[in-house]
Amino acid sequence: MKSYNVGIIGATGMVGQRFALLLANHPWFHVVKLAASSRSAGKTYEEAVGSRWLMAEPMPEQYKSMTVYDAAEVEKVADGLDLVFCAVDIKEKPVLIELEEAYAKCEVALISNNSALRGKPDVPMLIPEINPEHCDVIPTQRARLGTRRGFTAVKPNCSLQTYVPALHPLRDFGVTKMLACTYQAISGAGKNFTTWPEMVDNVIPYIGGEEEKSEREPMKIWGKIEGGVIVPAVTPAITTQCLRVPVTDGHMAAVFASFERKPSLDEIRARWESFIAEPQKLNLPSAPRKFLYYFDDPTYPQTKLHRSLENGMAVSIGRLREDSQYDIKFICLSHNTLRGAAGGGVEAAELLAAKGYLD
Repeated sequence: MKSYNVGIIGATGMVGQRFALLLANHPWFHVVKLAASSRSAGKTYEEAVGSRWLMAEPMPEQYKSMTVYDAAEVEKVADGLDLVFCAVDIKEKPVLIELEEAYAKCEVALISNNSALRGKPDVPMLIPEINPEHCDVIPTQRARLGTRRGFTAVKPNCSLQTYVPALHPLRDFGVTKMLACTYQAISGAGKNFTTWPEMVDNVIPYIGGEEEKSEREPMKIWGKIEGGVIVPAVTPAITTQCLRVPVTDGHMAAVFASFERKPSLDEIRARWESFIAEPQKLNLPSAPRKFLYYFDDPTYPQTKLHRSLENGMAVSIGRLREDSQYDIKFICLSHNTLRGAAGGGVEAAELLAAKGYLD
C-alpha cells in the first residue's frame, strides 16, 4: 500500500488529539499538517494544546514542534495533502458543511467526525464492517462537487456504534423493532472529570440531539444504493434514550429487539461469534482481528475491562436472554473515542484507500 500525506483539522480538541495518537506511527498515513482555530494558528502544537492535552498517553514528540495552521485557510492547509481528518468544533451546520466541502473541492479526501454532512445521500456514513458498499456513492458526490479526487465521508454518531454492530448480523431474521438505552461516557462531550466536575457522582438523563441521531442514522447505515445515492432503510422501528454517566471512556447500551422470524439464542450467539467483514478480510491496519465478542459471564461486558478490547476497536456483547415484551435483550459496549470516533474514522480511511478512492 502506498503512503499518503495527511492533515488533522481540529487537532487541538479531544478527538483531534486521539487522531494524532492513532496516526503517529500509522503504516499508510503520514501526518504533515495540523490545523485548528485561528486562536491556535501560528503556535507550535505543544503551545496550542498547552495544559489541555487530554489523552492518557503523552503527546508524541513528532507533533510538538509542528506549526498549527488556521483551518479556515483551506487552500493553504490542503496543499500537498491526500487526506484530512476533520474534528473541528463548529456548531453552525451550514458553516461546517461549507468548510468540509471546501476541502473536498481542493481535491482532498475528507473524513469527518462531525454530523453536518451525515444526512446527504451521496456522502457515505461508514462503519467499515457494516456498510463498505456505501463507498460506491463517491462518484455521484464528486459529480455534484465538480471534483476529480476530492470527496467527503463521515463516521456515524458514537452512541449507535454499540447496538448497530450487534444487530447487523441478525438483520436477515427481519428485525422489526428495537429499543436502546445508552449510557455514555463524558469523553463523548470532549471532557474529562477535571474539566467537568459536575459529572462526578452524577448522571444526566439528557444529551442534546443524541436520541434523534441514534434513531435516524442507523437507517442510513442499513440503507441501499439506488440511482447512485443512499436510500435509508425503513425498518426496524427504533426508539432510544441517551444518558450521560460518570465514566471516562466507553458507551454502553441496553438493547431490546424483536424479529419477523425469531432466532434462537444459540443462533444469535453463533452469528456474533462467526461474524467477519471486509476490513478483516482486507487486513486493514486499524481493523480488529475480531469485531464482535460475546461473553457468557453475566457480569460482562464491563466498561473498565472491555472498552479497550482490540485496541478499542471491538464491540463487546453480553447478557443475551429472552424478554417478556420484546423477543430478546442484551447489553453491548464500545469505546466511544476509538471505535466511535477517531479510530472508526481512521479505519474508514483505510477502507477507502484499499478500495482506491484516495488515489
